[in-house]
Amino acid sequence: MSESSYTYGEKMKDFNLVVVGVGGQGILTLGNIAAEAALKEGFDVKTSELHGLAQRGGPIPCHVRFGKKIYSSIVMQGDADLVIGLEPLEALRAAYFGSKEKKTVFVFDTWRIVPSSILTQKEAYSSIKQIQKNLKKFSSKAVALNASDVVKKETGSVVSTNVYLLGYCIGKKLIPLKKNSMIEGIKTVIPEKYFGMNKKIFELGFNLKK
Repeated sequence: MSESSYTYGEKMKDFNLVVVGVGGQGILTLGNIAAEAALKEGFDVKTSELHGLAQRGGPIPCHVRFGKKIYSSIVMQGDADLVIGLEPLEALRAAYFGSKEKKTVFVFDTWRIVPSSILTQKEAYSSIKQIQKNLKKFSSKAVALNASDVVKKETGSVVSTNVYLLGYCIGKKLIPLKKNSMIEGIKTVIPEKYFGMNKKIFELGFNLKK
């Protein structure tokens, strides 16, 4: 997606973000950071979060919509501008939010959390290449990143993978918000004692050349 795809300010069209993964991966945190950043730039923002599923460790989508005036918090089928997947299979399951006409972009982590449904039914977990190939049927681009591996190497934990992916999306101008606004969003949402580490991880994603 080119830098000119979106226009900052009042003329910007509505932007639809979907974040998916499983409970405990920071899906809602990522959505809240993006929402705070959009609010700081003066946009109307609506979010939709399914807390119950997150608490049970199940699949969970978080929708963030912003623009001049937003009336619904739900991203409709085929209407996402960007889908961020914190787990590859959940990114594939969210394929219906994308469309080639909309030029949806999918960005997802390659770290697998194999769901119990696959284990109990002894089904095969699709390869990352196959997931990426299938997502391209619903998008203009599907980017697979070894985000968790990078974050774990830097911090000893995968907790901040969500912030790394967010940094990447801002760095590639996949979200029409400014870098400083997103950093302020991190400062607002993340506890103060973890801000420095998360800012560092955000910068790593932002500066990734891929």
